[in-house]
Amino acid sequence: MTSQSTLDAAAGRAPSPEKARLERIGVIDVGSNSVRLVIFDGMARSPAYFYNEKVLCGLGAGMSETGRLNPSGWERAMRALHRFAALAERMNLSGMIAVATAAVREASDGRAFCDQVEMETGLTLRIASGSEEARLATQGVLLGWPDAEGLVCDIGGASVELAHVAGGEMVHGATSPLGPLKLADFTDPEKREKYLRKTAKALRKAVPEPAPRLYLVGGSWRAIARLDMERVGYPLKVLHAYEPPVAQLVETLDWIQEQEQSRMSDLTGTSSARLSLVPLASLVLKELLRRIEPERVLISAYGLREGLLYRQMPEEMRGRDPLIEACRHMESLTARAPGFGDALHAWLLPLFPEAGEREKRLIHAAALLHDVNWRAHPDYRAEVSYESVTRANIAGIEHAERVFLGVALLNRYKSSGPGDDLSRYGNLLTKERAAEAAVLGRAIRLGAMLSGASSGVLEHARIGREENNLVLTLRGTAREFGGEAVERRLQALASRLQCEARIDLIDE
Repeated sequence: MTSQSTLDAAAGRAPSPEKARLERIGVIDVGSNSVRLVIFDGMARSPAYFYNEKVLCGLGAGMSETGRLNPSGWERAMRALHRFAALAERMNLSGMIAVATAAVREASDGRAFCDQVEMETGLTLRIASGSEEARLATQGVLLGWPDAEGLVCDIGGASVELAHVAGGEMVHGATSPLGPLKLADFTDPEKREKYLRKTAKALRKAVPEPAPRLYLVGGSWRAIARLDMERVGYPLKVLHAYEPPVAQLVETLDWIQEQEQSRMSDLTGTSSARLSLVPLASLVLKELLRRIEPERVLISAYGLREGLLYRQMPEEMRGRDPLIEACRHMESLTARAPGFGDALHAWLLPLFPEAGEREKRLIHAAALLHDVNWRAHPDYRAEVSYESVTRANIAGIEHAERVFLGVALLNRYKSSGPGDDLSRYGNLLTKERAAEAAVLGRAIRLGAMLSGASSGVLEHARIGREENNLVLTLRGTAREFGGEAVERRLQALASRLQCEARIDLIDE
């Protein structure tokens, strides 16, 4: 059965932050449609997924008529939870947090289900209230967007939560029985439409704030986003931070109503079980978009489970940049010289005197990632670097910024552009931004070549523009690090900047 630390965390006694950072934390989410186990590899500011398994049980199916959990769903959920408890035991988790949401919360036999789970598996299921479910979804969004402002909309099988997020916290939120399992109980389309409009109106009235950004959380929203990507031929397949234009998304919602389930499954590779609720979920989203009128819509890959992780974090960790933390973690695991990225970042900044804070963090991220793929074959190192960052499971970064980093890292290894890839991602990265990324990549290449990624060299070297010259200044011991290879790299960078190259040697 589960370990004592697992049971302590399941009962709400979370592991200490010091211990949890070094060990694995499990989260079980018993939802109205699915039961999922996610194991996070430590308490990182940017979550690392050690294990992820989902079973579509349909616990909430038919609840509108019976008021009770679905018997078949009950049986499937119990089998899944037995397996999850066994996995948790084998994986030596530092803690396990198990939460049940709308279906278990609202069913007359929900408490009996929790009691059976604890008796048979040792897992203590904590039933989240509607407001807590909204808060956890919001905290999941904050894990991915620390500066999130607007509304968070989380869809489950039986409910939809809407919350206002501002200043790094949920201001207030509300829940409603608008989940697709609830709509599936209506056999009369007119009654279903009337119920949908009335319930969506009440939900919007409960959270009336304007929505400069609407963050969509939940599996059904992600399935819709994947279909939108396929319908319009979007080049990236990373769901987190996907931002479809509102009008385009509405067209996709109408398009979904006309598609056969098998067709949608073939397009996306999504299971038929997951897609079975998507047509109903698309009706919900269309009505909510009509009432909320958001300026922007963003898809969040993070939700309740990540919100539970965020809740355990100390305040100091929450304040860190998720992009930089993820890149720093990757550097520490796979780079030849962990820690060099910070020195490289400081050395690069004088080349970009007009860079704003968001641009500086991209420069920092590129510097931290510049060497993480060094084990790849030299003939493919550039392409591997490009693909790894554009498809990496990292937060705090927009899709266009992913491509910018990819082009920068590609140019860190070779002087030619990304060719077909740049054409494919052309809608995400302008030629001007691609050129700026190439400059960054070649500057990184120069810094890495100059120092051999060794500490104590770049601190005595400076790169900067002086009128029509790109000047590399080497002071004291750094003078010994000049040479033909460095001159070639400097000339390649100067060529990109359309200026002359010069090396100054200064005694100290």
